[in-house]
Amino acid sequence: MRVNLIVNLYRQDAIRAAKATADWLTTRGIEVGSDREGSTALGVQAHSPDQLASADLMMTFGGDGTLMRAAHLCAQSGTPILGVFYGRFGFVTQVKPEETGAALSQFIDGQSTIVDRMMVQTDLIREDRTVATLHSLNEAAVQRSATTRMLTFDTRVNGRPLSRYPADGIMVSTPTGSTAYALSAGGPVIDPTMECILLTAIMPHTLSSRPLVLSPQTVIEIRVETRGDAVFSCDGQSRLHMLSGDLVRVTKSPRKTRLVCVDDGDFLDKLSQRLQWSQGRKEEPY
Repeated sequence: MRVNLIVNLYRQDAIRAAKATADWLTTRGIEVGSDREGSTALGVQAHSPDQLASADLMMTFGGDGTLMRAAHLCAQSGTPILGVFYGRFGFVTQVKPEETGAALSQFIDGQSTIVDRMMVQTDLIREDRTVATLHSLNEAAVQRSATTRMLTFDTRVNGRPLSRYPADGIMVSTPTGSTAYALSAGGPVIDPTMECILLTAIMPHTLSSRPLVLSPQTVIEIRVETRGDAVFSCDGQSRLHMLSGDLVRVTKSPRKTRLVCVDDGDFLDKLSQRLQWSQGRKEEPY
């Protein structure tokens, strides 16, 4: 068996936990690797990005950003991901630090539950030719650059004109991404096990703009209508500069992110804790 690790190297507690996990796995005869930066900190074999996904399990030690890195590496191969939470919010990471050993033993024994999370595919089309295709677990966004004023985004759904958004950007999110960037933009929280597409304007200059929850079969097309520099990004992992006339098309991706599930009710617990909904509440029997 082979297990690869990705670690947030800015957190010493995550590094210590990953190193202890690597030692635990090695003593059991399991091959352990990491990316080139993490291998030095953990004392394990270094792998290229292409080699990292070639494993039985990918483990991440950090927050959701660290898990996003793993999702981009593993989506094509379908390698399952076990995320250990060392971050601020951690809606996607599945395991608390103290649960790591039990969750890992369960996976090794073949008793883990693996859940599939929907992704979106984004094609950047230039002069009727696809010049880039990216896959996102959280969201794809078209935004003005930092030095550009507000832009107008012509948005079409299934070929039909929807709206001309005067805004800082337009975001297309998955249910998993509803608790990420979309949440800060005023979007709804969606159960991550569902399949749908969420369309949200970023800082719109109109009171009529409202987030839309659409069918997973929806095709969304976005074009920058006014002059100015715009960028196209996926999960904050990739950023591409857009040229005048470029079209961004977003659809449901054929790829999935596969997560090791520890607790079926974990998402509701995280909402209550991370958003402080339960703060000051007394638990009383019904």
